[in-house]
Amino acid sequence: MDKFIVTAALTGAIHTPTMSPYLPITPDQLAEEARRAREAGAAVVHVHARDPKTGRPSSGSDLFGEILSKIKNKCDAVICATTGGGFGMSVEERVRVVKTYSPEMASLNAGSLNFSLHPVLEKIQDFKYDWEPQYLSMSEDFIFPNTFKTLREFSSHFSQEDTKPEFEVYDAGMLNNIAFLLNRGSIKKPIYIQFVLGILGGMQATIGNLLFLHNSAREILGTDFVWSVCAAGKNQFKMCNAALLMGGFTRVGLEDNLYLGKGKLAKSSAEQVEKIIRIAREHDLEPATPEEARSILNLKGPQAVKY
Repeated sequence: MDKFIVTAALTGAIHTPTMSPYLPITPDQLAEEARRAREAGAAVVHVHARDPKTGRPSSGSDLFGEILSKIKNKCDAVICATTGGGFGMSVEERVRVVKTYSPEMASLNAGSLNFSLHPVLEKIQDFKYDWEPQYLSMSEDFIFPNTFKTLREFSSHFSQEDTKPEFEVYDAGMLNNIAFLLNRGSIKKPIYIQFVLGILGGMQATIGNLLFLHNSAREILGTDFVWSVCAAGKNQFKMCNAALLMGGFTRVGLEDNLYLGKGKLAKSSAEQVEKIIRIAREHDLEPATPEEARSILNLKGPQAVKY
């Protein structure tokens, strides 16, 4: 493609406030981060909600509505809402944002996996909020549930709202799950896949694994899909650069990585957007605008959302 899509994942549900003073928490902070990321060149912003007082990941419907509305009023970026949520959230809580607000796009996790952050507890002694160590500790015994029943129900809600699923693929078997949904008519082409690498419980962030996933997707799903890569922590830019060279898209942002470089905290997801676009332009690649991204991903447009 002539253009590549940059997604900025603004806050996520992995990092806690103690880990970085720059993690956006409130609806106003998230809207401002979205504006900055858009001005830096991102076409898509990926959004989670957090309790404005404590920073704990939240599924509050009114809170999500406030965040979505404020971002829409601040910039023209495509908004990709999460249905991944945070540790301990029910399936109903996670999908509520699609049913209530009918976003243009939302994440749809393509299978279950162990998803753990507990080793962070070995590095941090003092936390800003009491919920943080408990939240991290529970992940040692946590399975991120995305069963075939869940996938069927989520896909139905997405279809009813004409919300584009961004399939989050953490491991190779999840491609079979997508193919199953496709064969059953639960989803339709073109498919959009986000390869998520480097999570403890999923595939490691290596070039070999990315090549394997991409080649497997072509064998299982055919060629009628577009794809992007995000990687946790220090491997973020290496894997995003590899994706660019392979013809894919990229996701950066404080959800995935709190740093701009070794030992240097990113003050905004926008700084990471600027960096990956600078790298891309060394390869004579240009970032897509939101309208170009809407065309590439076949989205319904901002006029059709419910916020």
